[in-house]
Amino acid sequence: MSGSHASDQDLSHVARALTAILPTLNRAVDRRLAQDVAIPKPPEGQLALLRLVAERDGIAVREAADVMLMKPNNVSALVSQMTRQGLLERRQDTRDKRVAHLHLTVRARQDLTRVDDLRHGYVIEALRALTDGDLDAIGSALAALNNLAQRLHPAH
Repeated sequence: MSGSHASDQDLSHVARALTAILPTLNRAVDRRLAQDVAIPKPPEGQLALLRLVAERDGIAVREAADVMLMKPNNVSALVSQMTRQGLLERRQDTRDKRVAHLHLTVRARQDLTRVDDLRHGYVIEALRALTDGDLDAIGSALAALNNLAQRLHPAH
């Protein structure tokens, strides 16, 4: 089943399997995390914003909204909530006072690192139990999954 030679039935099967397995993988990791972490897990939107700010320190609220495929006012409300919780710092742009740049607090960076280290550890543990063939297949699929994610983005 390659590229343009795949039948509609094959594509439908892959689409259904992917949309079923990806949330299942996330839930499995989240359940393990809930058992091991004393801090309450932030909602998914907050985690996504924390990870984005960790990757792109100083990102503007509007740009974060674009990347996260959210409305800027919803991200702004999320930022306000997370600022009150001590997770984000909002700093005004020196040239344009209407623009706010986002930065993780020390606490948020530490919590995010701890949680992500645990999440990665769970996956590594599970990967170690797989066969070499399974590992090769998953490794080969990563680039294709990234390409798929880019094609699903509305900008494409």
